[in-house]
Amino acid sequence: MREQLTNWAGNIVFGTDQVHRPKSVAEVQEVVASAAGRLRVLGSGHSFNRLADTTGALISLADLPRTVEIGPDRTSVRVDGGLRYGDLAAPLSEAGLAVHNLASLPHISVAGAVATATHGSGVRNGNLATAVSGLEIVRADGELVTLTRADADLAGAVVGLGALGVVTALTLDVSPAFDLRQYVYENLPAAALDDALDEILADGYSVSLFTRWTGPGIDQVWLKRHDPMPAGDFHGATLAGGPRHPVPGMPAENCTEQGGVPGPWHARLPHFRMEFTPSSGEELQSEWHVPRQHARAAIAAVAELRERVAAVLQVCEMRTIAADELWLSPNHRRDSLALHFTWIADTEAVLPVVADVERALAPFAARPHWGKIFTTAQADLRAAYPRFGDFAELVRRFDAKGTFRNEWLDGLLG
Repeated sequence: MREQLTNWAGNIVFGTDQVHRPKSVAEVQEVVASAAGRLRVLGSGHSFNRLADTTGALISLADLPRTVEIGPDRTSVRVDGGLRYGDLAAPLSEAGLAVHNLASLPHISVAGAVATATHGSGVRNGNLATAVSGLEIVRADGELVTLTRADADLAGAVVGLGALGVVTALTLDVSPAFDLRQYVYENLPAAALDDALDEILADGYSVSLFTRWTGPGIDQVWLKRHDPMPAGDFHGATLAGGPRHPVPGMPAENCTEQGGVPGPWHARLPHFRMEFTPSSGEELQSEWHVPRQHARAAIAAVAELRERVAAVLQVCEMRTIAADELWLSPNHRRDSLALHFTWIADTEAVLPVVADVERALAPFAARPHWGKIFTTAQADLRAAYPRFGDFAELVRRFDAKGTFRNEWLDGLLG
C-alpha cells in the first residue's frame, strides 16, 4: 500500500510519497538537476497549510552531515540545511555563543523557520530570518549559489518560501552567550492592556501574553529577562505558584524552567524543552501580524469575537517582533504584534472562525504567517508586500521552469 505522508499536525496529506534523501550537497545537486517534475523540500513538517506540498517529489535534508561551523571572528555560524535549532543550541553554547532569539519550539529546522519568517519575541528582536547573513542554494539547474549581505538578492531570498531552490546551508549572526530568567504571572487585568500595554511588552528580553479569550484579561504573562523581577505583582497579575504550561491540563514539565531561575539562553528562550514533544500534534495554528501601533485596537477587535474564538481555541499567544527589510517578512518595515492561535484539531470547525478573525484584523493590514492556516486571498497577500514584484522576479531568475513551485505557489506567484 502507498504510505501517506503528512505534516506534523496531520491536517495535510502530501500529494506524493516519493522522498529523496541525499547524503551530500553533491547528491542534492544531482537530484535537482535530474528532476523530471516538481520538487519541494520536506523540513520538520511544522507548516499547517499546503506551502510544502507537491504532486512531484519531496527532498529531505535530514541525512546531510550535521554542520555547525563557527566563523574565525566568532560573529557567525554556518549550519547545514537540515539542522534543527535544538541541535544548534548545545555546540553554540559550549563555544560561549548564542543566536539572538528562538521560537517557542526548538524542534523546528533552521532553514524552514527562516523561509517562513518564524519568530521569537521582543520589541527589539527581529524574527529568526533577520540573523541570516548568508545562504547556499541549489537552483533548479543544479547549480550551487551563495548569497551574502553584499548581494541585494539576499533580502529577497531569506524568506523564500522554498520557491528559489534547496537551501543546503545558512550562515547566522551570533553573539556572546547570555543567561535569562523566566517568570510566569497569572490573571493580568484587562485594564492593564489599556493602561500599560507598551510597558508590559517591553518589560523583558522576550514577552508573551497568553489568553483563552474566555474573559477580558490575560491568563498568563511569560517574561524572559536578564535581571530579577522585583517582588510583588506585575501590573495586577500575580506570580505563578509553580511551573505552568500555556495550555491548561498539559504537563508543565514539558516547558522550560520558570520561577526566575537563571539559565542559558537556549534553555529559556523556547517555551518548550527539546527533550519533550510539546504536544501530540493534535492542534491547528494560525497567526497574524499587525503594526504595533495598532496593537490595542487589534486585541479589542478579536475580543469582539471572544465567544466564537474560545469555542475552538486551545490558547492564543501575543508577542512582539521588530521591523526588518526582508522582502516577504510579515515584519517588513514595521514593528509588529503577532496574534497566534492554537486551535483544536477540527479543520471544519476552525476555518469559519479563521475567516472571522481575518475580517476583524483586516483594517489593521494584518499579514498572516506563511506557514499557518489562513484564508486570505492571494491577491491580497501580494498587495501586502511592497517588494512582492521583486520577489516574483527573483523566483523567475532562480527557477525559470517552476521546478520548486506547487499549486499554492502557482496561485501566489502567477
